Amino acid sequence: MTRSIQSGGAAGRAGRPARWLLAALALATAGLPQAARAQLPEPLARALAQAGIPESAAAFYVHEIGAERPLLAAGAERAMNPASSIKLLTTYAGLELLGPAYTWVTEAYAAGVLKDEVLAGDLVIRGRGDPKLTLENFWLLLRELRARGLREIRGDLVLDRKYFAVEEYDPSRFDDQPTRPYNTGPDALLVNFKAVRLQFIPDTDARSIRIVAQPVLPQVQIVNNLALDAKGACGDWVGKLRLDAQGNSTTARLAFNGAYPASCGERARNFSVLGHAQYTLGLFRELWRELGGTLGGGVRDGDAGAEARLIAAVQSPALAEVVRDINKYSNNVMARQLYLTLGAVGAGAPAAAHKTGRVIRQWLAGKGLSFPELVLENGSGLSRVERISAGSLGQLLLTAFRSAVMPELLASLPVAAVDGTMKKRLSGAGVAGQAHIKTGSLAGVRSIAGYVLDSQGRRVVVVFIVNHANAGNARPVQDALLRWVHDRDAGPCCRRR
Repeated sequence: MTRSIQSGGAAGRAGRPARWLLAALALATAGLPQAARAQLPEPLARALAQAGIPESAAAFYVHEIGAERPLLAAGAERAMNPASSIKLLTTYAGLELLGPAYTWVTEAYAAGVLKDEVLAGDLVIRGRGDPKLTLENFWLLLRELRARGLREIRGDLVLDRKYFAVEEYDPSRFDDQPTRPYNTGPDALLVNFKAVRLQFIPDTDARSIRIVAQPVLPQVQIVNNLALDAKGACGDWVGKLRLDAQGNSTTARLAFNGAYPASCGERARNFSVLGHAQYTLGLFRELWRELGGTLGGGVRDGDAGAEARLIAAVQSPALAEVVRDINKYSNNVMARQLYLTLGAVGAGAPAAAHKTGRVIRQWLAGKGLSFPELVLENGSGLSRVERISAGSLGQLLLTAFRSAVMPELLASLPVAAVDGTMKKRLSGAGVAGQAHIKTGSLAGVRSIAGYVLDSQGRRVVVVFIVNHANAGNARPVQDALLRWVHDRDAGPCCRRR
């Protein structure tokens, strides 16, 4: 048969029906999800080559919901660092094991006699790992204390942080950027992400820059030596600030010695400073003073004791809202808080990473999922050791789509060209608004994982991971993959580039 197809003359004419049949079969099976492809489609192979990334350093997994086999599985079995895409595992586990309505409660206890607005003893604040105990929510807790008749605290501010195992944490260990908020360590009483927000306000008339801090903490000194650059482009405005950061767990000094381009307008930047205890003390003193209260003592770790009386509490937003913050904006600190909470609830306090690892593996096993290559450290992706394969991550997403918490998980993912970390991606493309995608980024790592609603109305799981020195060039490959998945069966009239 092969010989007659390749020959001319009568034999060639006799082979034309066979050629037609093979071509028809090829066209018929090309779009079937049951026919998995290990070879990359040409647009993806070309984009990889242009990015300088070898196929051996990348992994692709594409699987239509309801199909027996994947559309594309190339390198999908390799154990790879997924960066922040591992948050999909943490948030999905959290939604199923804790429930979308789960909330964290932070409590305040009077350890002493409270009479005539005076507490003759300590005020104890007990944390339960709230990932979103913001400045506003902390203020509400203190306002409740004032409303319940407390004004003067003659003892100490005592922090009960034992719900999480208290461990030494070096914020500079990961990438030598200790003031970056994503390097803030987890804590059972994490207040306002331990962050100070600095707003840079140019004044062209005075030819100067104002720096406004929120909150204002007495332990944090801001030194403003900035010059106003009246003509320069905004560009890398953060790098132009030339920050000199010094300090320890009790005091901090942030000195800015560069130039600020007027073309940037007003900008803001968050900085993580101080230790958890000193940050909480500083913020408490400032807010408590504004509310008309006084604190006579200092701060220390401890617990409420049997005689202490609960006098106020504040509740976090529901987990369904928290996972949106974690995934939409890839919040590492909140992810780590959730990760440890899973261990505390599932294996008992104090929470520890190894407990959470066991809880998650047992949960996966109960769903019939076996990921032998899985390595977990903190569940946020801010890790050099975490590993999962693209195929396993794809199987997780396929399973999640059949879960009762699928709507909450799907809604937590950034939407291409709409919001979160995908807001500025793929605007004007056919896939814009049609893809819910979690992104991941570390030095040498880029990843995307999530769901695409294709041009024919079919939901498709998509995973792509790169571990390579040129991973920073992978964005065009990611975009090409999302376009290909969305447009692959669309006619020329229906494709938008």
